Parts: sequence; structure tokens; C-alpha cells
Amino acid sequence: MRGRFISRGERNITIEGLKNSAARLLPPNSILFTSRAPIGYVAIAKNEVCTNQGFKSIVPNENADYLFLYYLLVYNRKRIENMGSGTTFKEVSGSVMKEITVSVPTDIEEQRAIARILGSLDDKIENNNAINQRLEQIAQSIFKSWFVDFEPFGGEMPSDWQEGTISDLGEVVGGSTPSKGKSEYYTHQGIAWITPKDLSVQNRKFISCGAIDITEHGLRNSSAKLMPRGTVLFSSRAPIGYIAIASNELCTNQGFKSIVPKKSVGTAYVYYFLLENLQTIENMASGSTFKEVSGSTMKTIPAIIPDENTLRRFQEICNGIFEMQEQLETENTQLAEIRDTLLPLLMSGELSVADLEDIT
Repeated sequence: MRGRFISRGERNITIEGLKNSAARLLPPNSILFTSRAPIGYVAIAKNEVCTNQGFKSIVPNENADYLFLYYLLVYNRKRIENMGSGTTFKEVSGSVMKEITVSVPTDIEEQRAIARILGSLDDKIENNNAINQRLEQIAQSIFKSWFVDFEPFGGEMPSDWQEGTISDLGEVVGGSTPSKGKSEYYTHQGIAWITPKDLSVQNRKFISCGAIDITEHGLRNSSAKLMPRGTVLFSSRAPIGYIAIASNELCTNQGFKSIVPKKSVGTAYVYYFLLENLQTIENMASGSTFKEVSGSTMKTIPAIIPDENTLRRFQEICNGIFEMQEQLETENTQLAEIRDTLLPLLMSGELSVADLEDIT
């Protein structure tokens, strides 16, 4: 589930644009529901907003609590998606949306009680995300100050630092996909195997596993390589630029050019170096069907190699930040699992608010 509230999109329209379109200005707390490409994203308008034609939004009336309505749509989104129709892409029409039947407590206080239970979990998740974002800003600021602007060194790169390539920071490792025709190569309890899609879905800085694992047999019969905790994963195609840190031993498919940092360099420097130089790396990609950064190209990306003492100091500063971020990401996963377990039970009536009085 994505963040609940939204205040604006990437672009705004003018009053003139609003007047000369069928768009409608929606009040705060309207529930926005994507009705096509894809169906099922749900968000709450934090302020007045309007949308394009890809939404069927709901303005709550006096009989509905807006936060309860948000969770009601989250609960029903798969069912609503199945009602979509169309040949080019599936879409839920306005007439279909209006006729969808749902079971709702008539007592608005009961709606609010259900929303409070689920909302308390999302509040904690969002608070953890805000802490992690702030920690990330701090670490990125230090990296930029030290290794881009050289502020502690008078604005110039120290003479004992060197100019090199990513290969001087660590080993560049590609990935592989065991034959999909061999079911014995795949399992749900085996060796963690990551694809770019896993980074997209999980949207985490630290990753421990993907949607599916591979077996020892699959690992041996492919060119995938097991990499240690602290490896920095970099998606090198479809798309280029997802970056994450391995929480444990894992391997990847061929959509990555990962870096196993040298001990003297450390994970933190490699991670922020890749973030800082993402555009440079993307510009070096090639290919006709889709752009890709090859292993040979990745190895030759220019890099600054600071002295070991400075690298050690930076890693020590980041150790505490990384530990807290990983802990909060793990906590968020657990909170989301609890929320997702409670959601259908509360919405279906299998679990009553009275059963959870202690939580509220």
C-alpha cells in the first residue's frame, strides 16, 4: 500500500485549464481511485485537487467517514479491478463504479473506530518513513560535503586521494536467471534471488529476498553469483538505476550490475557514490531494444578514491544511520502485515471493533 495522502501531482493546471476541461475540483478528504492503467491505486486528497480521466473519485457524504472509505476501497480494489472492461486496457467506468455494492456499518462512529485501528498502523509506518527520509538526507548531505564539494578540505580534492574507476571501489558482479523451464531451480524457501521488479515493489533501501528464491541446483546451473551482506545492488536495465543494499547473502538476475565493496571502501561510500553519479551512469548505457549498462562499462565508470581513514570515518557515521533505517524498514514490514491481516477481518465483520478495544 502506498502513502495514504496526496496533495499534488507532477504537474498543475491553471484556473483557465480547469474551466476549459471536464475536470472537477474535489474537496479535501476526497478519495481518489485509479480506474485504469492501472486500476486500484487509492489515495486521500490532502487539499483541493482535480484529476485526469484515469480516476473515479469519491466525495464522502455525511454518512461516511473519509478514512474508513479509503480502507473500504483498498479492501475492495481487487474486486473492482475484476469489473474492468476494455480491449486496449481495462477500465472501470463511472456507471460500473456507482453500482458496486459494499457492506458498510451504518453507525459512523463504528466506521471511525475501524479507521482508527487501521490508521494507527499506517500512522506509525508513515512516521517511520519520515524518520528514514530525514536520516537519508543527513547521510547524503555529508557525502556531498565531503566527496563532491570537498568542504572539509578547503573546496579541493585532497592530494592523497586518487582518480580511478568503480572497479577500484569493489567487484562488479552481474546476475543470471536459471532456466525457467526447470521447476527444480525455483522455490519459496531457498537462496534469495532479486529482480529489478522486486526493488520496484518493495521500495526499500535494504532488501533480503525477492518474490521467489532459487535452489542450490538453480544457483549451480546458472552464472548467478552469491554475494555477501552489504553488497550494493544496481539495476542496469529495465529500468536503469534502482539501488539497494543486501541485508544478507543473495544473488540477482541479469538485470543488475552489483558492487561488492572492498573492505577498505565500505558499503556506504559505494551506495552514495552510485546515487550521486546515477545520471552519468545512465548516459553511458547503450542498446537498441532497451538501454543497458554493460559490465565492462560499469567497471570503467570514473570514481574518486578517498584515503582509507576518511572512508572509515564516513562508514562509521553511516553505520548508525543504516542500522536505524534497516530496523525501521523491518518494523514497517511487520506493521503492514498486521494491517493487511486486520483489514479484511474488520471490513467483513469477522472481527468486531469491540474485540480490539485495547488497541483503540
